[in-house]
Amino acid sequence: MVDIVDSSTRSRMMAGIKGSNTKPELIVRSLLHKNGFRFRLHVKDLPGKPDIVLPKYRAIIFIHGCFWHGHQGCHLFKLPTTRPDFWEAKIKRNQLNDSKIIDLLLAKNWRICIVWECSIRGAKKSPDKVVNTIIDWLSGTGSFLEISDDSRS
Repeated sequence: MVDIVDSSTRSRMMAGIKGSNTKPELIVRSLLHKNGFRFRLHVKDLPGKPDIVLPKYRAIIFIHGCFWHGHQGCHLFKLPTTRPDFWEAKIKRNQLNDSKIIDLLLAKNWRICIVWECSIRGAKKSPDKVVNTIIDWLSGTGSFLEISDDSRS
């Protein structure tokens, strides 16, 4: 399959994709803050520079983009037909990195929550519901929580 734009345009488009302070991340942060939670952002001392760190709860929240982290079975994840070998290797590397980071953090007794982009994005989604799930988890004792779109096929 041939790309519909030239390589310099594609390069510029890809360079514009943010790795932090994404829309889903800003939504979760805003709602947590409105509910009285205080946190640190992108802590460099921790493996993976987590998106949100709540030291009081010894909890970390990662907001994962469904494409970049290869969310299997998700409607937002589709392997590109242009250069599929490159993209498959890239996404597999991201997934391996995610797994290593989670293992390191759990070994250091951090609690981990992964919020998938699909649970927040879209007109019918309820970010409030996602944040309420996080709040319930923070008040509990669970060490791991993963939140994704319930309606995926």
